[in-house]
Amino acid sequence: MKRWVAVGLLLASAALIQACAEALIVGGVTAGVIMAADRRQVEVMYSDQRIEFSASSRIDEALKGQGHVNVTSYNYTVLLTGEVPTAQAKADAEKAVGEVPNIKTVVNELQIAGTSSAASRSNDAYITSKVKSNFLGNGKFRPTDIKVVTEASVVYLLGLVTREEADAATEVARGTGGVQKVVRVFEYVTPSPPPKKQQNPPGLP
Repeated sequence: MKRWVAVGLLLASAALIQACAEALIVGGVTAGVIMAADRRQVEVMYSDQRIEFSASSRIDEALKGQGHVNVTSYNYTVLLTGEVPTAQAKADAEKAVGEVPNIKTVVNELQIAGTSSAASRSNDAYITSKVKSNFLGNGKFRPTDIKVVTEASVVYLLGLVTREEADAATEVARGTGGVQKVVRVFEYVTPSPPPKKQQNPPGLP
């Protein structure tokens, strides 16, 4: 009897390990698909993550825990959103971020106000999810090319897009319920030329 119980436990463990392995593989494939769809090069994506971490750490040191600051980096452009208590704190945050290597631009959208509530942040997260959902199936741009950040019901759009894609994404975001304002922090790219038509040799239809 003990032998069969042990065998059963062994089989159950093997199934659990296999399930975990499958989850890891699926997760890896999903991450790979997202990376492939992003217009940034892979090394730029990792650099943006490092910039966000480094900038957040420097801001914490500079402000000594005052305020609520979010850092978003996209293609070396850094967006600061949130609330700080004074104009000096806003300037100090921007200065701290400016010391991080490889940053091209700092867009300082910090508001001089009291720290936002948990309910306000939850509503911002909900608005972000609605905007992203409305992006799906639009057909005029790829949702993976655009990053959405919401702060106090203001939606910030970042990404490497054409002017036409930016206009289309802005229109969708503005039409999303709960959005008070849309701020474009795009970096514009030239649209790819259409593929040339292959001409048949003379004499062939």
